[in-house]
This record gives sequence, C-alpha cells and structure tokens, in this order.
Amino acid sequence: MITVNNLSKSFNGQKVLFGIDHVFEEGKVNLIIGQSGQGKSVLAKCMVGLYEPEEGEVQFDQRNFTKMDRFERSNIRQEIGMLFQGSALFDSMTIEQNVMFPLQMFTNLTKAEIQQRTDFCLDRVNLAGRNKLMPSECSGGMQKRVGIARAIAMNPRYLFCDEPNSGLDPKTSIVIDNLIRDLTQEYNITTVVITHDMNSVMEIGDHILFIHQGKKWWQGDRHSIIHANNPEIESFVYASAFMKDIRAQLQKKA
Repeated sequence: MITVNNLSKSFNGQKVLFGIDHVFEEGKVNLIIGQSGQGKSVLAKCMVGLYEPEEGEVQFDQRNFTKMDRFERSNIRQEIGMLFQGSALFDSMTIEQNVMFPLQMFTNLTKAEIQQRTDFCLDRVNLAGRNKLMPSECSGGMQKRVGIARAIAMNPRYLFCDEPNSGLDPKTSIVIDNLIRDLTQEYNITTVVITHDMNSVMEIGDHILFIHQGKKWWQGDRHSIIHANNPEIESFVYASAFMKDIRAQLQKKA
C-alpha cells in the first residue's frame, strides 16, 4: 500500500499539484487518469522521489519515504519496479541481458541464480526461449513484455507503469493489461498505472484516481466511473464517438 498525504508540488512558482490525498491499494491495479497536463506524471514522480514535493508526504506501507535519507530511499527503490512508456530497453543488449541488468546491479545472486530468475521472468511474460533476441527484433508488444519482465525481476512490492499501452494495437493492449492485472494479483503488488486508455480503465481499473487541474477530482472503480455525475469525468470518459454511443445506449436502458 502507498499512501499520499497532502502532496503539493510547484515549478517556477506555478503550482502543479494541490494537496493530493490518496491511498493506492495493495494487490490492486490503481490507475491515475486525467487529461494531459493535469499532474498525473508529476504525482507519480513525486511518489518515487524523482521530484521533491513542497508539502505532504509519501508512505510505502507506513514507511515515510519523503523524510528518508538517500540511503534509506535507495532501499525502498529496490522494492519498486518501473515500466517506462517507451519500454526503455538497452538497444545493445539482448532481452535476456536487459532483464538481468537490475539483478546484476542490485543483488548478490550468483550467475546461475540470476539466469534462473531471468528465465522465470521471461517465461512469466510468455517470452520463454526468446532470450537471445535483440530489442530491434521484437515487436512493440514484445518490448513491453520485456519491460515488464525487467520490472518484476527484483520481485517488487510496488510496480509503476507509465502509459503501458502507448503505441500498441487494441489486441496487444489487452494482452499487456491482462498481464499487469495477473501479476498484480498473483504477487499482491501495489500497482500504479498512468494511462489515457479507456479500454485499460474499463478492463483493469480496480481503483481509479482522476486528476483535474492538479487536484484529486474523483475516485472510484471501473464500474462506477461510467455513472459518475461529474462533467470533467464525463468529458474524459466519453471523449470518443464510440464511448458516446455507449452512454446513449445506457441512457436508453435507464
């Protein structure tokens, strides 16, 4: 569980986050959604320590990350897995070497143990036997799965995913969504996903935080969001013609 209390952040005197209070639940896929430029990524970067908030605190299972020194924070960061928007794989390394990288950097495992853990993670994302492929030989969906394998290599308690479906076709996006959900439930991870993808919202949104103008505007789940009586939510959820048709059908049934 990650708890954010009264979190505020400014850049050059301009406030971007206004006193955010929220709980990101363990064993759930927690989504941060909202239109571009509303503060979603800033919130996530404050949570992992890339930005320092002016006010408030972030707690990882009641451990106050905000007040920790550099050494204490590094220990927490080793419990965090990161899936970046562009996968951020090392082009000069095989996918096996990409997954091995954090294990070689941050653990004292033997070569055999690192190989075993790498094989396990690649198998878990359905890439068994593809160890020697280069990222350039992988499709966008495969690269995302390699990114996920690397993110879970250290057996994290917390997983942050930045736009995991960016650039993927709808079918592959569902595969990635299902994989994130299954890993979250299987290992009881506190997963935080930043997304604009309404398909992801409806598929895996166990717990949803909607950010608007740097403020916590709404919270709920994938079942309640389509009935939220809130103009900003409606503008986001029903932005596409397809979703507007769904709303019209729901209104007819009501």
